[in-house]
Amino acid sequence: MEKINSLQNAHVKAWKKLQTKKGRHQQGLYLLDGWHLVNEAVKAKVSIKTLLLTEKQLATKPDLTHFPDVIEISEEVASHISATVTPQGVFALALLPKPAADPLAQLDLSRPWLLLDNVQDPGNIGTMVRTADAAGFAGVAFGTGTGDIHQPKVERAMQGSQFHLQLISTDLTALVTKMQAQGLPIYGSELNPQAAAYLDVAAPASFGLIMGNEGNGMSAALLAQTTKNLYIPIKGRAESLNVAIAAGILMFGLNR
Repeated sequence: MEKINSLQNAHVKAWKKLQTKKGRHQQGLYLLDGWHLVNEAVKAKVSIKTLLLTEKQLATKPDLTHFPDVIEISEEVASHISATVTPQGVFALALLPKPAADPLAQLDLSRPWLLLDNVQDPGNIGTMVRTADAAGFAGVAFGTGTGDIHQPKVERAMQGSQFHLQLISTDLTALVTKMQAQGLPIYGSELNPQAAAYLDVAAPASFGLIMGNEGNGMSAALLAQTTKNLYIPIKGRAESLNVAIAAGILMFGLNR
């Protein structure tokens, strides 16, 4: 088994670059950090090129014969390539899925979709994907300006839900147009005088829900396309809710 201890190793330098979108696309790989994500990826039959483990982790997993390539790495290398403060010491290099010629062609529109419009915080993105999974949504669309699906902090925050539903990067205007052409309503989440309380809405089995940027909300162009704009009644003195919290309330409230 190959062992890599030095941060100057060419492989280590390449793995470090997987923290960036450019590095991921150049290498055709993305990094999964931690046993939970690796195990979920294996269950989902994700194509894994290489497994990286520290000596401590190797001692706990004696049978790794089903992985095509296993490399032992030092604790220093593990800390260097991880986006977390205290990495577990296990990583998988997974093959980046090839982008579909038409990402809208094979969508499951029988269930709701969450549409993310310029949402940037990795924790918020991951939490919303995880909640969409729990709420029974078919998929999540990453619109322009939204963080990358395979950014390590996003991957970690999704906690394996990325393998349970469809995730696409696409032009949200085109997706909204496609959904509306099939008679599906599109709900916005911008607080304005035209907004309706989400509790008063009887949503059908499938619909689109758009969540906007943490500071600026939805784009005006997408807001103009919505069937109805929704708000969450606030009983206390807080002016607003975190976008991931608001998304969770709306997803479970609409898909009830």
